[in-house]
Amino acid sequence: MKTFYLDDDYDYDFELYGLVSSGKEYTLAWWLNKLLALRLTKQKDLCYTLPDRQQMLVSNYEFNTEHSIIRLFRNKAVGTTTTRKPYLLPDIKEYDFVLQISGPLPGVSASSFINTLLNIPLVQYVKQFDPLALKYRENLIF
Repeated sequence: MKTFYLDDDYDYDFELYGLVSSGKEYTLAWWLNKLLALRLTKQKDLCYTLPDRQQMLVSNYEFNTEHSIIRLFRNKAVGTTTTRKPYLLPDIKEYDFVLQISGPLPGVSASSFINTLLNIPLVQYVKQFDPLALKYRENLIF
């Protein structure tokens, strides 16, 4: 019998930022809305079923425009979970939040974006990541 394999190449055409912050996600979303003129709103928690049949909930905020989608995720799972790696992206578990931007960001230049994020009092550190360099990048496909 012939075996067929599914070729699951996905286009990771978004920018990805890791944020270190001691604040809550709703406070960080408020600051992002204020500084970047966004309207991030709380969405239903994302539910991932892991290979060992455990579920992990991830808090997320989202803002859609005609040309872009901005998402703010909490990197660590919501509530208590018994999984070994309770992170959305275990590759970058040092970062508390993940900011995903698909398309152009309205009203903000790419060069000053990290400096704008660092102006938020809750944010200690920001780093941009290449999604293709992450092992668990499939967790960002919706």
